[in-house]
Formats: sequence, structure tokens, C-alpha cells
Amino acid sequence: MKKPLSPEPERIRLTQRPRRNRRSPALRDLVRETELSPSDLILPLFVTEGKKQRLPISAMPGQFRFSLDELLKTCEEAADLGVPAVALFPVLPEGKKDKRASESVNPKGLLQETISTIKAKVPSLLVISDVAMDPYSVDGHDGLVRDGEILNDETLPILADMAIVQAKAGADLVAPSDMMDGRVGYLRRALDQAGFHDVGILSYAAKYASSFYGPFREALDSAPRSGDKKTYQMDPANRREAVREALLDVQEGADILMVKPALAYLDIISLVRSKVNVPVAAYQVSGEYAMIKAAAERGWIDGPRAMHETLLAIKRAGADMILTYFALEMARTLRG
Repeated sequence: MKKPLSPEPERIRLTQRPRRNRRSPALRDLVRETELSPSDLILPLFVTEGKKQRLPISAMPGQFRFSLDELLKTCEEAADLGVPAVALFPVLPEGKKDKRASESVNPKGLLQETISTIKAKVPSLLVISDVAMDPYSVDGHDGLVRDGEILNDETLPILADMAIVQAKAGADLVAPSDMMDGRVGYLRRALDQAGFHDVGILSYAAKYASSFYGPFREALDSAPRSGDKKTYQMDPANRREAVREALLDVQEGADILMVKPALAYLDIISLVRSKVNVPVAAYQVSGEYAMIKAAAERGWIDGPRAMHETLLAIKRAGADMILTYFALEMARTLRG
């Protein structure tokens, strides 16, 4: 009689059996290490001029450029679902753009009107406003351009004026996404001097020069007219530099730090989380969203499961909050 190739079951003596904790849904729920909640999510929204406008963004299925009246409906839905915040990005016609982003400080401008209306109509919702020149600039850059160079120090007063106008409109957090050196400290001083001590700064601390921003730039029509953003956005090859940027922003007064993008930079989220004592946000950007949507539309992946898994991965890496175009869809799923 041939001997069995493996030990007989009664002779196997395992002292560790991790599968015991996976035997049932109740056990898996009990030992789960990371949980997602609607309160972890922030919904980015694009606002455009006009009325009754809900313009589809071709590269971002399910996302739109909203006029303010339509945007309010989405904000109300977000609040009802338990999503605590929206991040606003204005879409301006070319005629309102110039080299100094002058429209950005118009008290009655599109973004300011949107902020004040949301705070009046949906007061429980936090409003995060973008501070950068690119939506308002004919050059499409986040800073002031002169002779092909993006100027750092000359950009800071423009950003400060922008932040003050947004604060006056009612923004809860201003979010400098420009990556100019020293801008967090400059904005903090300007806001404090203007009496806005309670307006927080959500800093894009580690924003990489990524290939995943394409659909966003289509949505906002904010692609650079010449050159690229590599002299101010971070090199994707660099890790330690993210810690330097994050610590500088904390020293300068940032209340929350952001890593952008998220999925290709989970190691950066984890690293920054381990080095700072302020909340860390991560932005699941337009290209990351579009890839999941496109693959799901072709039946290559299970879209809802991929949505949940990627957001869970971002939180597991250390993000306290996540900006994601999936915010409403995920919140509906979590609410059941």
C-alpha cells in the first residue's frame, strides 16, 4: 500500500489558524481593521455659469459641470447622505481669464456666489474652496507667468487676495493647490490680518506632476497653454521630498494636509500620516476615477467593488478623509 503524499489530517497540528477569523460575515465584521463611512468623503464639484446646466464630462462618466441651481440639488443630496463637505472648482469662459487671474477676486464672481449660496441653503455642509490661478488664468498655470517662467513670490499676494475673498463669501476651508513655496504661511497671515482666524487651510502639501489629471483639466479647461507644471508640482519619483513639503506646511499653519493623487501614492499617504500630527486628506483624482468607470463599463471589473476596494485602500494607507468623485455613489452604498 502506497504512503499518502501528505500527512493524514489527524496528524496535522497547527497552532495558528488565521482563517478562523474569516469563517462568517459576523466574525469578519468583528475583526475588520478599516471602516469606510460617508463622513470620510468629500465630493469635488465643478460649477459653471448659467441656469439649468448639467453638462456631462465625457472623460468622467457620471460627472457634470453644474450651474449653481443644479449644483445645490447635488449639495442637498450630499448632506442627506452624510457626506460632510464639498470641494468647489469654477469653470470660467475664456473672456473672464487674464494673466493675473483678476476674476478670482471678484466678490460677485462665480465661485464666491456659489460658496455663499451653498452656505445659505445647505448650512450643515462644509465648503472647501480651491486657491490657485489656473481656472482664471489665460496661461493655465497655477502661478503668475512671465517670459515662460512661473513666478513664486509674485504669485503669493494673488493667492492671498483670492483666499480672503473666498473667506468673506463663507468658505470653511481654503485649499491652496498651487504648490508655490511659502504659500501656506502667506495665506495664514493674510487671513488672520483680515479677521478670518477660524477659516482653515487644507494644503495640497504633496501634489505630484501626475498623468492622472487629464479628465480634470478637460472638465475645468485649465490645461497649461505652454510648458508643463513640473517646476512646481512634485516629481513622481520622490518620496522623502513629500515629508519635507508636509512638515513645512504644518510649520506654516496648515490645518489639514493633502496627498494628490491617491492610488499611485499610497506609500506617500502612509509616510506623511506617520510624520505629522494634523489630519491627512487624499485625492482620488479624475484619472483614477475614469479608469475604474471605463473598465467597469466594458465589463472588465466589478465597478462597485473596485470603487469600495480602492477607497478602502486609501483610508487603510492613512487618509483621514478622501476627496473622490465616487462620494455620492459610495455613500449610497454604505447607507444601504
